[in-house]
Amino acid sequence: SFHRRFNMAAAVILGASHHSQAKIISRSHNATHNHNQTKDGETEVHHRPKRGWIWNQFFVLEEHIGPDAQYVGKLHSNSDKGDGSVRYILSGEGAGSIFIINEVTGDIHATKSLDREKKSHYVLHAQAIDLNTNKPLEPESEFIIKVQDINDNAPKFPDGPFVTTVPEMAEVGTSVFQVTATDADDPTYGNSARVVYSVLHGQPYFSVDPKTGIIRTALTDMDREAREHYSVVIQAKDMAGQVGGLSGSTTVNITLTDVNDNPPKFPQKNYQVFVPESAQVGKPVGKIKANDDDIGINAEIKYSILNPEGAGMFSISTDKDTREGVIMLRKPLNYEKKKQYSLHISAENTHLDPRFSYLGSFKDDATLKITVGDVDEPPVFSMDYYIMEVYENAKVGTEVGAVTARDPDSKNSPVRYFIERREDKEVYFDIESISGVIRTTQLLDREDTPWHNITVMATEEDNPSLQSHVPVTVQVLDVNDNPPMINTEDEIIICESTRAGQVIQTITAVDKDDFANGKGFSFSFPGGVPANPNFTIKDNEDSTASIIARRRRFHRLTQELYELPVVVWDDGEPVLSSTSTLTLRVCSCQRGTRVKICQGEAFLSSAVLSTGALIAILLCVLILLAIVILFITLRRSKKEPLIISEEDIRENVVTYDDEGGGEEDTEAFDIIALRNPAAAEELKFRRDVRPECIRPWSSRRLARGRLSPSSLDIDEEMEVGEFIKQRVAEADQDTSVPPYDSLQTYAYEGQGSPAGSISSLGSAGAHSNLDYNSLDDWGPKFEKIAELYGEETLSDCSAAVTLQL
Repeated sequence: SFHRRFNMAAAVILGASHHSQAKIISRSHNATHNHNQTKDGETEVHHRPKRGWIWNQFFVLEEHIGPDAQYVGKLHSNSDKGDGSVRYILSGEGAGSIFIINEVTGDIHATKSLDREKKSHYVLHAQAIDLNTNKPLEPESEFIIKVQDINDNAPKFPDGPFVTTVPEMAEVGTSVFQVTATDADDPTYGNSARVVYSVLHGQPYFSVDPKTGIIRTALTDMDREAREHYSVVIQAKDMAGQVGGLSGSTTVNITLTDVNDNPPKFPQKNYQVFVPESAQVGKPVGKIKANDDDIGINAEIKYSILNPEGAGMFSISTDKDTREGVIMLRKPLNYEKKKQYSLHISAENTHLDPRFSYLGSFKDDATLKITVGDVDEPPVFSMDYYIMEVYENAKVGTEVGAVTARDPDSKNSPVRYFIERREDKEVYFDIESISGVIRTTQLLDREDTPWHNITVMATEEDNPSLQSHVPVTVQVLDVNDNPPMINTEDEIIICESTRAGQVIQTITAVDKDDFANGKGFSFSFPGGVPANPNFTIKDNEDSTASIIARRRRFHRLTQELYELPVVVWDDGEPVLSSTSTLTLRVCSCQRGTRVKICQGEAFLSSAVLSTGALIAILLCVLILLAIVILFITLRRSKKEPLIISEEDIRENVVTYDDEGGGEEDTEAFDIIALRNPAAAEELKFRRDVRPECIRPWSSRRLARGRLSPSSLDIDEEMEVGEFIKQRVAEADQDTSVPPYDSLQTYAYEGQGSPAGSISSLGSAGAHSNLDYNSLDDWGPKFEKIAELYGEETLSDCSAAVTLQL
């Protein structure tokens, strides 16, 4: 047909003439018509033809293998008169190499075999040249040479071979896979690229759709357990499968996937296993396995023990790797009690497929008989552990308790007992090897070790290598063998302003014994001792006691420390007691605070300085000492005489200004010296040293240093003048006085004045009914008044009064 079309085109070209240009297919311009009007008024038509190409679209067959060049077509211009004056020129794709042209005739030939699959068409340009003028007769024109397809390419499967899966037991027609072949021939021309599919190998199991290439199952009940893998060969043929068409093939490897279509099965119905009675609890004692032809999760099996007797003694679990049923012991075996066990075991799949429920139950049963083997066992104690009790201080050899063990075997071998010894522990107990009685080997002290842990070992007399052990705990019971004690390490602080009846401290006691033998304590002063004038003790009846002041006001300068013996006893059996001496310290406490802290001690305790601060203070002290020494040295070097010159002679008076302490000075002046010279004579002391004797006075004191005249036994007729003279003579003859002049002044107001005395010295005789105890609550500003008008027992020193001037 191609040649016919080509010949028709050639006939058109060859049959064309100059008079039929308008009917020829050409790529040039159409003829134009000029209309001229004659003189006679007639219209004359002149036909002037326009030159153009006379041709058509060309085709060339691919894969030409002839000896001669393949004729493609002919180019011809209507300007060509056939006289050889026209030259045809070809340019463009393949011109001169693939396509050549006869420059005189315009015939085009293909010199090479062409492949449409590589290049389907070529674009070329043609031009006609006038040889006489060497000018183009026509403008350059473009034309196309198409490569005509032939069936020279077979279908191919570019991605093959293929691998796919399909579940076993799938229904007929189940889609498995789709294959697609490609053909390089022209799909728009003929049947060269029209492919159909067929199965070359794999029937009758699978089929393929001829047009779509979809592979489907063609056989029912394909069992994976019977055959798992299939190789299916698919052929693709062009030319719509007609004879002479080209074909290609590929392989599809199909694997049947597993489904749960097979129940588990025991190879046999009865099994036996031997287990010694010494088997450990929780350890495997046997295995059993049911077979399942399926794989993966479809072959997972769960094992169970059905009968209660077997489930109480044994348990079964599944080994995930081997899918075996592992039987483990839940309780100890005893050959003497039971020699055989029968286990009914079932195996069933855990993942069931309801599509195959019609196949029946996916489980199976079997019987396992376990025979218990006799083993020579060690002795067995009657208890897992023992707790015994014994009183402390019990005599050596006291029985604490007994342990018992027996041979569990049928021969019932005698048992011997021992206590495990440790080198780092002291031995307190021993055991009788035959009876198992435990006794003490030394005295026990609960306060030292309240519990003892020992381990008793039992062995068979016939086979000592068989041993068993049991822990024994011995509790040491308490007896009342420790008296209660009061803590005497801490001092008790007494404030100087303490009132009579005020609680100074609450004390308690500790007892090393158990609370049952010392849960209550009683307190008192030791018997046979005179009553303490300063303190008393009150038993609070709650195992505590309160120390109470019996008098008002304590003075640290008078007596700083007091020792108070206290007896405490418990209510145990027997009653035990102890005497402790408490130390009480008098301190000048801060008023308004509940915490009793000595002011001096508090100051020292708060003055915690760092090392750097101490070094700085030490340097300052050294600098001050150096300055003082330098100053003294300069003063001595510049000391002037009392008499500056002989002309300047004057009286030198050395004045000593030593002021007395006033009413608050209780040591410099004593009115007793004026009222009772005889008593003053007895109380004569050195005035340059502190008296060592302390004379108690029982009279009431209203003002410190002032005694009431009514309280003294004074000789009213004593001549005061004589007394003063006597004192002056003593002062002149006394060699113990300081080496400077002193003026001793004595004043006596006298008696009998009708106006009375305005001095406060006699105010002690007037007794007041006022209560001055409330002055303690007025605050720090009234502290001095509270001391002056307070009531307390006084111990004071009396000395002569020396006013130094």
